[in-house]
Amino acid sequence: MEALPTRLYTPEQVRELDRRAIEDHGIPGERLMEQAGRAAYRLLRRRWPDARRVTVLCGGGNNGGDGYVIARLAASTGLDVRVAAVSDPERLSGAAADAMGRCRELVALEPWDARALDDADVVVDALLGTGLDREVAGEYAEAIEAANARAVGRLAVDVPSGISATTGACLGVAFRADVTPTFIGLKQGLFTGAAPDYTGTVRYDDLDVPPAVFGDMPPAAWRVDAGAVAGWLAPRSPASHKGHFGHVLVIGGDYGFGGAVRLAAEAAARTGAGLVSVATRKRHIAPLLAACPEVMAHSVDSATALEPLLGRASVVAIGPGLGQSDWGRGMLAAAGGFDGPLVADADALNLLAAEGPVANPRRVITPHPGEAARLLRRDTAEVQRDRFAALDELLSRFGGAALLKGAGTLIGAGDQRWLCTAGNSGMASGGMGDVLTGVVAGLLAQGLGVGEAAAMAAAVHGGAADRAAVRTGRRALLARDVIDALSGGLPE
Repeated sequence: MEALPTRLYTPEQVRELDRRAIEDHGIPGERLMEQAGRAAYRLLRRRWPDARRVTVLCGGGNNGGDGYVIARLAASTGLDVRVAAVSDPERLSGAAADAMGRCRELVALEPWDARALDDADVVVDALLGTGLDREVAGEYAEAIEAANARAVGRLAVDVPSGISATTGACLGVAFRADVTPTFIGLKQGLFTGAAPDYTGTVRYDDLDVPPAVFGDMPPAAWRVDAGAVAGWLAPRSPASHKGHFGHVLVIGGDYGFGGAVRLAAEAAARTGAGLVSVATRKRHIAPLLAACPEVMAHSVDSATALEPLLGRASVVAIGPGLGQSDWGRGMLAAAGGFDGPLVADADALNLLAAEGPVANPRRVITPHPGEAARLLRRDTAEVQRDRFAALDELLSRFGGAALLKGAGTLIGAGDQRWLCTAGNSGMASGGMGDVLTGVVAGLLAQGLGVGEAAAMAAAVHGGAADRAAVRTGRRALLARDVIDALSGGLPE
């Protein structure tokens, strides 16, 4: 198994890669299936070296064929193997039929029955594969639910059955794996939506297909983490000064919400913005300066008072603690005339949703799924069912760049798409989005375009959260811990 690549593909693209390998490069399908089964079996043995009893759940198609290879290899090395066929093995064709026939020489094939799971140490899911596009039902659903209910090791071949390899949605019920080996092309749906709850650790093997197979096929998205974006900012010149790195103006912090604007401002400064100013309510000035003396804080009670600050800023971030009162509405209206890069989050997004879409090519919006649902006039569940489609619609309506937060954060600008695999469940707490807003603004101030700034911000923010969680634990992780950890993940 190899390090995870950065190129992500749709299932349709991966099927085309398979076709190219077989038809254009003369690699027999049987060989690819054998290699996939061997790679999965090696992973099984490394993950569960003491396992003695393995049950393989086999469906139809090539995913079932991979399962028959795994079962044959397990039996040939002396393990006690049971194969439960949820699809009639006699209906298989091609490489899958060949794999089934070779397996049957060593292992008796049983029709699906829950007793096949009795005494198993490891259950292998080779049921449905990447082509699933409807809810799981019948014996497939029964087998998945029965496997999930057992205290066993669980390995899913290529994608957990019941997870859409396109969207990451759970289609009714899904196999909950500890580890998922995937092959040839890394499927985009493995890393977003519900999928991270089901994949366990994702491992990758290209099955030794030649690089020419990937040829001129552009990926559907690029996977980013803190390591992938390390070179996106140019090194700082020894002769540089603060004027070279932009001036961020953070607008927000209505009564009772001063903490949000402070987090965003401090994150922008920690990310490397040359100057950071804050426009907020008067009562928040003293505590903000006590906590973060590096920022310049201004009491702003009207849109008129905001205008001079907008004139000095190179980047505006609006939304953290903004509220939806007349004050917040006035601040957003005034910021709407700013002609530089702008980051909109939190209540700025809720106010935009109420007003209706107005495209701005210089703006980054950073909604969580609930905010995205309001912007698109949909419900949150619909957004989560197809996060890629929701991202595309956000870009179509609002322009600029969109960063759809959540497990497997998605970022888009123009025809570029990124998926961030950094971050952890400890980020499900207040203030994390305010920190992200500040990081985006800080990167925009240093000259990145809206798409690159949003994608790098997601990766840097998630990477900082991962480092911080090592110290605090996920449950105790706070937004300010992430700010403190930013310094370990930014280029010099």
